Amino acid sequence: MLVWGLFIVGVLIFLALDLGVFNRTPHVISVKEASIWTGIWVSLSLLFSGVIYWLYSTGNIDNVDGLKPMDATIKYITGYLIELSLSIDNIFVIAVIFSSFRIPQKYQHRVLFWGILGAIVFRALMIFFGVVLIKKFSFTTYVFGAFLIFTALKMLFSKEAHFNPKKSFVYRNLRKVMPITAQMEGEKFFVKMRHITAATPLFIALIIIEFTDILFALDSVPAILAITSDPFLVFSSNIFAILGLRSMYFFLANMLTKFSYLKYSLVAILIFVGIKLILAHHLHFPEWVSLAFIALSLIAGIAFSLNRSTSSKEA
Repeated sequence: MLVWGLFIVGVLIFLALDLGVFNRTPHVISVKEASIWTGIWVSLSLLFSGVIYWLYSTGNIDNVDGLKPMDATIKYITGYLIELSLSIDNIFVIAVIFSSFRIPQKYQHRVLFWGILGAIVFRALMIFFGVVLIKKFSFTTYVFGAFLIFTALKMLFSKEAHFNPKKSFVYRNLRKVMPITAQMEGEKFFVKMRHITAATPLFIALIIIEFTDILFALDSVPAILAITSDPFLVFSSNIFAILGLRSMYFFLANMLTKFSYLKYSLVAILIFVGIKLILAHHLHFPEWVSLAFIALSLIAGIAFSLNRSTSSKEA
């Protein structure tokens, strides 16, 4: 429990520094600033794999699955890459939400900051119940595996549908239970209007982002549980991916159209982890196989996308 406590305190300190020091004054996040922070978060996430190795070699963590230090490290990195890759679709949806509610760029970081706090809580709950289900009911792996394959095939064959946040179930029901103003009031989530307190577009965008993250977690949590059911590995890799999502959003939001082939990388990854879950009781995949497949899928998707983008410019 000490390790869990220190990890959570460390995350809270990072978040406090983020909002209270580095982003105390609302400002537009430039591509340069976003790229620097993306590099910092990715570096910290990968460096944490060294902490994982140390924890599992010294016995300072409750090693529920009896993992060897190197196996635990590879599982952590693999889980982190899965969560990071599945965040790409989330970035696109966040961009649509901000555009729909006309959230100024200088306030978008504040929305994402509070959205991440909520995401951490929801992910922790989903991970806890997912691990309990897998450990208590072995058939759950078949259910999760089938769901991931279904999601992948749906992503592959379904037509691209335009997401309109203002027609979403969440927005329509929020309007029924609270007054909403169309006017921005700086970085405030609520504003006083005569005798009522109304929610600003900033708050509505935050709530919709929270709900969409829950929907995306329905894919990402089972996906990482295909790699490991160790609670600390699942939670830490999830949290590092979420923490890096904000800077990655500002870095990639305007370049997502250039990475059109990443969709097929995500499909391949979801099908692979789905099959791995279904075969979990019958066939053991070496740790390096999962890591290699996921890394190669992402590299191939990025390479094909950039090549297509270059070819289009030359044409």
